Amino acid sequence: MTDYHLISHDLCPYVQRAVIVLTEKQIPHRRSYIDLANKPEWFQRISPLGRVPLLQAEGRVLFESQVIVEYLDEVTPGTLHPSDPLDKARHRAWIEFGSDVLKTIGTFYNAPDQNSFAQARSALSTKLSRIEAELDGPLFQGEQFHMVDAVWGTIFRYFDTFDLILDQEILAAFPTLKAWRFALTNRTSIKNAVPDGYPARLMSFLARRPGPMGERARSGVS
Repeated sequence: MTDYHLISHDLCPYVQRAVIVLTEKQIPHRRSYIDLANKPEWFQRISPLGRVPLLQAEGRVLFESQVIVEYLDEVTPGTLHPSDPLDKARHRAWIEFGSDVLKTIGTFYNAPDQNSFAQARSALSTKLSRIEAELDGPLFQGEQFHMVDAVWGTIFRYFDTFDLILDQEILAAFPTLKAWRFALTNRTSIKNAVPDGYPARLMSFLARRPGPMGERARSGVS
């Protein structure tokens, strides 16, 4: 049996993507967490891009989360993709869209002033409206869990914390997305994709941001 070692960071959504797939496919693995602000020398030697996750397998290193999860899906029984080629391509497109949404979320919580904060929130809402129209619930496509659900489960986790400090829920205007979010939140693989204490660590991370999101996190006031 292959010894899989996932090198991780406790707040990284891309790591969570890999953990969810490992869990869904019942793949035994080891997991190590590193501090990306103080990267170990051994990590820098083996990580071409200096990012997590990394997967060590059979003496080799894989990097980039989607490459890792596609590999894991291919080498284990069953698949987290639809069997129909067009459906599979569509799912992969919305996975890529999810990665772009994560970049927008980063722009949102790093916005340095109220104007850029409002622009980032508007951009995020626009992106969410695009996928709202694509859903065929209760999950992305019916009742079967797919890899695209794993990706969006990591996105929705941010909203659990954002909703505590913002004046309005992120998904207030998107009832279908909201239902998808809660269907995923209750799934064991998604609940267990982060280490203990994740919500407090994320709130602490946000509180260190210099802009509007940081102000809200520090005050705890909507």
